[in-house]
Amino acid sequence: MTIMNSLSPRSLSAPESGIVEVVNYARGREGVIPLWVGEGDLATPDFISRAAAEALMAGETFYTWQRGIPPLREALARYYQRRFQKTLSPDNFYVTGSGMQAIKLAIEAVTSPGDEMVLLTPAWPNFAAAAQISGARPVSVPLRFEHGKWQLDMNRLEAAVGEKTRALFINTPSNPTGWTATPDDLRAILTLARKHGLWIIADEIYALYCYAGARAPSFLDIMDDDDRILFVNSFSKNWSMTGWRVGWIVAPPAMGQVLENLIQYSTSGVAQFMQRGAVAALDQGDAFVDENIAKAARSRDLLCDALIATNRVETLKPDGALYAFLKIDGVTDSRQAAIDIVDRTGVGLAPGTAFGEGGSLFMRACFLRDPAQVAEAAERLRRHILSR
Repeated sequence: MTIMNSLSPRSLSAPESGIVEVVNYARGREGVIPLWVGEGDLATPDFISRAAAEALMAGETFYTWQRGIPPLREALARYYQRRFQKTLSPDNFYVTGSGMQAIKLAIEAVTSPGDEMVLLTPAWPNFAAAAQISGARPVSVPLRFEHGKWQLDMNRLEAAVGEKTRALFINTPSNPTGWTATPDDLRAILTLARKHGLWIIADEIYALYCYAGARAPSFLDIMDDDDRILFVNSFSKNWSMTGWRVGWIVAPPAMGQVLENLIQYSTSGVAQFMQRGAVAALDQGDAFVDENIAKAARSRDLLCDALIATNRVETLKPDGALYAFLKIDGVTDSRQAAIDIVDRTGVGLAPGTAFGEGGSLFMRACFLRDPAQVAEAAERLRRHILSR
């Protein structure tokens, strides 16, 4: 028996990231404008890094609270009061080693091997992969794409719910499509979950990146205290902390020991000095977040206006999140197109093949960058598209 044949089926079934494949292909090339991954171009601001560095130098390097240090859980409660107008207890919050770990632990908490988790696609590939590695079966429900806009089809969603379904995974605003659920969408999803006794795992990481208002509609606006909803989130996007790997879960306090145990047996908690930086992000970072959102809005307009004007790109300006999801005339293999585009234009895009059912003909571009750089990327892409 070979080494590979002796590994577990679950480990062998973990898929390679189609996004990372393209990044690795052209990583380090001079002059590449990297719109392929979901992060901005700013380093973490000084007031966050300084708080972490001061805590590190003060010796906050020991084992810490599995659920998160009390000051961070209290800061999260203040953040939700301020941004979501929702009064939550610090006991509702559980600090994780990234938004990705929050997703993985939420799935593990509410599904068992052989269960099904329904998710809306196109979707960030890690959602389905996390379910698969946990032993659950991801079931895709494609959003409808009509005239450049993505929409939820509730009939499709309800038809996907079966005897083995335990959870609905809802990411809104959506990565990669920018689809943003309306209050009516959320009510319909919650009604479906209540009807079938399902959990909802709500990924609202892009909630503040909503271009028609202060934030996107949230399940927090309509839920009752006894609804089965877990919220997963991260410090990555709002505060330019992608490399920090700090996230959180919002959950009923009754789940506290279960989530603490899952954290204990995976990472045993997040470094305390990093959590001090996260406290500073929440308590001092509103102006920085607002600047990031304004920059994203400007860059969204520059990119989408330039590409739509070619009359060879089918898309609309997304309602939320950080991505333009582009359907370029003549592209039938978006993986190969991503390779060709980075070779010919020096613009890094993520192939739609990475995002599951409904995404294969599309390309994703992250526009949370300096508007001047996005304008340059748009011009390179425009010339390439028109020359095809």
